[in-house]
Amino acid sequence: MDIKGTIISIINKIFAPPITFLEMASEKLQSVQLITAQGINIGSYFSVFGDMPTAWQLVISSILLSTVLLGSLFIFRSIMRLYYSVKEGVKWW
Repeated sequence: MDIKGTIISIINKIFAPPITFLEMASEKLQSVQLITAQGINIGSYFSVFGDMPTAWQLVISSILLSTVLLGSLFIFRSIMRLYYSVKEGVKWW
């Protein structure tokens, strides 16, 4: 009996499923990267607003821009709250 070979085979049996899962996830992410590298044509989704007068187009674009701005501010606020709660937790730990 080779003890070193036995230990290596046991370790390989333990770590084989996570390694295969990570390899599969890596392959899937690489295939997604190829698809997203092509880009998305947003104009096809917003072509409905192209028939509106210019004033209404500005209103719609302002609404979309303010929605994105407020959403990013909410995300930033959530991240900062999480940061400060972790900071307080570590302070008293």
